[in-house]
Amino acid sequence: MPASDHSSPGFCRDCLKGQPEGLRRCRACGSPRLVYHPELYDLTLAHVDCDAFYAAVEKRDNPDLVDKPVIIGGGKRGVVSTACYVARIHGVRSAMPMFKALEACPQAIVIKPDMEKYVRVGREVRAIMEELTPLVQPISIDEAFLELRGTELLHHEPPARVLARFARRVEQEIGITISVGLSYCKFLAKVASDLQKPRGFSVIGAAEAVAFLADKPVSLIWGVGKALATTLQADGIRTIGQLQVMNEPDLMRRYGVMGQRLARLSRGIDDRTVHPNDPAKSVSAETTFFEDISKPEDLIVHLRELSEKVAWRLKRQGIAGHTVVLKLKTADFKSRTRNRRLDDPTQLADRIFRTGMALLEKETDGTRFRLIGIGVSDLRDAATADPPDLVDAQATRRAAAEAAMDKLRDKFGKGTVQTGYTFPSKRP
Repeated sequence: MPASDHSSPGFCRDCLKGQPEGLRRCRACGSPRLVYHPELYDLTLAHVDCDAFYAAVEKRDNPDLVDKPVIIGGGKRGVVSTACYVARIHGVRSAMPMFKALEACPQAIVIKPDMEKYVRVGREVRAIMEELTPLVQPISIDEAFLELRGTELLHHEPPARVLARFARRVEQEIGITISVGLSYCKFLAKVASDLQKPRGFSVIGAAEAVAFLADKPVSLIWGVGKALATTLQADGIRTIGQLQVMNEPDLMRRYGVMGQRLARLSRGIDDRTVHPNDPAKSVSAETTFFEDISKPEDLIVHLRELSEKVAWRLKRQGIAGHTVVLKLKTADFKSRTRNRRLDDPTQLADRIFRTGMALLEKETDGTRFRLIGIGVSDLRDAATADPPDLVDAQATRRAAAEAAMDKLRDKFGKGTVQTGYTFPSKRP
């Protein structure tokens, strides 16, 4: 694109041609998707978020679903992982219990998540991001921060246009859509990416940040969950503008370290930088049951299956966990988390499972559970994992058996080999 075109006040997101100010449609292609902003060509930090990612991938792979409400999630006892925008019109939201989602949208088509497929597509999107800049910080499977400062000479156009071109390429080559938030800091880039979903491209500049935030609810601030929002409201603080006129020491006296964050983010001050390839803090898997379970033998079946999923992910990523974490949710939605630190990091399903069983044993007192999860935290490089056990010869033999099963599963598929715990006939 000619350098002279960069001086245009805005551009068209569809054809990328520069646009004079005041137009409602592109003078070249007629598209209404025009972008204008006083700081458009000065901002370099972006948050990119795939639109209704899981549902979008399923609709891409099955055109018959395109105009239908689609929910990705478990059975009646599960929760919504993702809902497409058609379903959202009916009130379906992520993390909503499935029975409530189906009450809101009974005609919805429910699809069980296919995480392997979603991970594969997410990697395709990320690979294109990494062509734009080495400073890509993934936040989840379908979103990331990008810093494009200093890339204009490489791409021969400013970051705003690079991002618009990227969005168009993802749509054309991968078949899903993304939304882009462009700003000067992470907090406002993330806020911007949510403003015009789906297929959004929003800009929040430094000059407007304080005024933009003033009338927004305090819950918009990163880190303000339901509990803190309730506390703030009880103290008479409902909008970010109210925080803006309070001094930082006073907020810290009231709310501790979080008070400093409230003071700074309310004014659009966020010094966090984009760190590529930030390591994950934990690896876990969980499942919600169709019916509540109280019997230990039934819970153990799921625990073993989830332990194998966690181990598979650890081995694929070349990492191991030093602490095993068990998660349970009771029938009345109360959560329990138990953990145990191991002598050495592990990536073995056997060690994760046996540690989880020891933690589970203390919880199975007749309590009915609706969810169980297992995971590892305190991650380490796999080179330090699972040294030979000189005391427990059986553990060494089980590790060798697991390695043999891994080879068979890699060659013939994950369902090729089952343990006695996960054999289908034993599942409740």
